[in-house]
Amino acid sequence: MTDLPRSSMAELGLFTGAPQHENFCRMKDLVPTSEMAPSSKPYSWPQGDPIRLPATFPFGRQTRSTADFLADTDTAALLVLVDGAVRYESYWLTGGPDVQWLSMSVAKSFVSALAGIAVAEGHITDINEPISDYVPVQPGSAYDQVSIRDVLRMSSGARWNEDYNDPKSDIFRLTAAMAGIGTLDEFVASMVRENPPGTVCRYNSGETQVLGALVARATGRSLTDYMREKLVEPLGMESAGYWLLDAVGTEVAFGGLNLTARDYAKVGELYRSGGRWQGEQIVPAAWVDASITVAAPHLEAGQPLVGGEHVDLGYGYQWWLPAGDRGEFSAIGVYNQFVYVDRVSSTTIVKLSANRRYGTSTEEADNRELETVAFLRAVARRE
Repeated sequence: MTDLPRSSMAELGLFTGAPQHENFCRMKDLVPTSEMAPSSKPYSWPQGDPIRLPATFPFGRQTRSTADFLADTDTAALLVLVDGAVRYESYWLTGGPDVQWLSMSVAKSFVSALAGIAVAEGHITDINEPISDYVPVQPGSAYDQVSIRDVLRMSSGARWNEDYNDPKSDIFRLTAAMAGIGTLDEFVASMVRENPPGTVCRYNSGETQVLGALVARATGRSLTDYMREKLVEPLGMESAGYWLLDAVGTEVAFGGLNLTARDYAKVGELYRSGGRWQGEQIVPAAWVDASITVAAPHLEAGQPLVGGEHVDLGYGYQWWLPAGDRGEFSAIGVYNQFVYVDRVSSTTIVKLSANRRYGTSTEEADNRELETVAFLRAVARRE
């Protein structure tokens, strides 16, 4: 825990159009956090031959300027790895190679990896079991008797509104728990069911919060401690990492991770390699495959719902799956945080951003997530 003065997340003015690059680089100074020490065997990416970014990239029927796009989305870091070597690395605004940046929902993919490890270690017996066998929830509430698998797929059937420009939405209510208006565990324990489980993919940060509780309760350890041992240490993370905490010390599993760009890239490379890292199987290969595969019609691109709108992305176990047949996958967080992987070109790209227009409307012109996918594709394919 840090002893520096605090500000609540609400005081940051999220989704109002206020610039955020001065905040996302120093969250440990603003809100309660837990720390994960760097690995005892830090791994530095080797340098490869530098590549240039494309001057322009296609988006729909338009051609966009790369320089304008990076500036307009308040990009703080862009790191491109090919075959595990750094081919491009630049920082802007308050970003830097040693700067821990707020993950937003990129954290969801890390929580999924930890759940897979917990299954492999026998802490979780079967993901077809009800998550309520591990996490206490109110009888008849959203997560009562719902399988862990459906929660992983954002398909629990829970009622949810992830509309970032609606101050009455569930995501704002969940964030309020961080400021002491209840707790994160209490919030998810009382959520309401709307659809039969396994029928609708509705993007829901509450799903990841209950997955974080699952990992903690199944292992008997905090998310911080478990991730420190199971990911930070074996992946050779070079810098300290942080989790944001609620008022009672529970990790903000749905979006509160803070790492450097170089350390975020390690989970992308881990999954690109089928869960193996330097000869060691860190995450089971079968879990990685299931995580990045569209396994049901309601998970196909165009079916998942975000804030009431269908998005042209598919979904796995807390990973987004761009449409197409290349097998791409990405961890994605609001304000344009990305850990994107294209196995065909052996490419992993991290983009950390503070797009100030994000969430000020539901329009792609403000949120620019699909445009970011188009940009990352152009970089990966050397277009």
